[in-house]
Order: sequence, then C-alpha cells, then structure tokens
Amino acid sequence: MNARAIGLRPLCACAFVALVAGCASVPPNAGKNPVDPFERFNRQVYAFNDGFDRAIVKPAATGYTKVIPKPARSCFANFFDNLFELTSIANSTLQGKPKAAGVSVGRFMMNSTVGFLGCFDVATHVGLERNKQYFALTMGHWGIGAGPYLVLPFLGPSSVRDAIGEIPDYFTDPFSYITPVKEYYLAYSFRFVDKRAQLLEATSLVEEAALDPYQFVRDAYLQRTRSRIGGDSVPPPPQEEDPDSPSTGTPMRDAPAEAAPTSSSESGPSAGPRPADAPAPQTTH
Repeated sequence: MNARAIGLRPLCACAFVALVAGCASVPPNAGKNPVDPFERFNRQVYAFNDGFDRAIVKPAATGYTKVIPKPARSCFANFFDNLFELTSIANSTLQGKPKAAGVSVGRFMMNSTVGFLGCFDVATHVGLERNKQYFALTMGHWGIGAGPYLVLPFLGPSSVRDAIGEIPDYFTDPFSYITPVKEYYLAYSFRFVDKRAQLLEATSLVEEAALDPYQFVRDAYLQRTRSRIGGDSVPPPPQEEDPDSPSTGTPMRDAPAEAAPTSSSESGPSAGPRPADAPAPQTTH
C-alpha cells in the first residue's frame, strides 16, 4: 500500500495544479441550492475532470471500442461486474438482506464457473438478477443521510456519504489486492477505460441534451440515489427561476437515471471501487 500511495503522489500533484489553474463558469447563484452548497468548488472539479476526460480518457475509450471487438468488450464488462458481486455480497449482508446476499453468492459462483470466470452472465438467464450494492447504499439503508453533493477528482459525482463509502468498498474490491504495483495500475487503468467505453453514447446524449451539463449530471446522480435508497436522505433539488443563471431549470427531472453517464464511475469517468454501478461520470463529453 505504501508503494501505491507513493505512486499516486505525482498524479495527485497534477490534479491539484489543474484544479488551481482551472477555470469553470460559475453562475452567480452557485451554492444557494441546499443539496449543492459546494457548487463553486464542485464546478471547478467538474471542469478539471471534463478536461482530463476530453484529453485522455475519452480518446482511449474510443480507440478501445475500435480495436476490441464487441463480444470481447462484453466479456470484459461481465468479468468486472462479476467481481463486483463480492462487494454486493458484503453490503447486502450488512444491510440485513440474506436473500439478496444469497442471490449475489449464487450469481458469483455460477458466472465464475459455468460463465467462464464471469465472461458470460449465465446467472441472469436463469433468473438470478444482478443487484449491485455498495457501502454508500448500506449507510443510506441504516438512515445515514447523503450530505451535500460533492464532485471528486477523477471519480466524479458523489456526496459526502458516498465519498466515505468508497473506503470500505476498496477493501472488498479484488483489484485492490493485485500486486505488484505495476500490475495494479495496469488493471485499474484497463477497467477504467472499459467502463468509460460503455458510457460513450450516454455522454454524447448529455452533450446534446443539456444546456448545463454540470446540473444535468448532478440531478441525474441525485435522482438515481433517491431511487435506490428510497428518497429519504436525498431531497430533490429545488426548482430555480432565475433566467440569467445557466443553472436554472432541471433538464433531467423526468428523464430516466440510466440516461446519464455513470466518472469515469459508476467520472470524469469512475473507475474506483464503485465501477459497476457508479452513478454518472463527468461528461465530455
């Protein structure tokens, strides 16, 4: 872990410099929305993630889709989703849902064997539906509120609760135990690009549909969180009527949450411990 932390220092330093140097358009009423009091900061991080995605991640994901045949990409995506079943098992258990945990156990065992290490999602075809669970949902299940909306460097849309939830999810992610460090980063990078490739069409939708992509992604993320936990801990963003502010209106209000990309998650695109269910990543996009 020490070597990995040392290896992250140059990346974090670059991120910090980019954040300081970055310039995002911030509406005059930023921070007045009760679910997004950190909007000024969040928009700067969003701008950094978007620039990182445009310059590096999206081109890599686009090239990936051109070089890797679709059946192979589906195999890789299923493989990563199958590994995430371990996180779902742990969190379903913590939520006191033995039936859901048992389904995830059955899915993992079936897909890891009959499905050739998860390459094929055989379990879904026999009625064992995927139900991804991560620690943020576990905290929400036990009544812990989401807290303010928060955009994380590289990981994208989040909240205070979801950001904290990344820590325990890291330890249930098999990728976190890959050694040596070089293979660890290569594996994470590959999963990062694979997830981003799955979101290319969704992020194009955001580009075309949203006057304010930041708000579009924020509202989609909050909507999905409410739908998964039940709505008690994440109040809907209030409608604003300031015609001079680009952050007014709610273009995503009636759209399905799945229409929004998941920062790269779940980011920028997200390739962290929330990979399989990550709510909307940054858009390019």
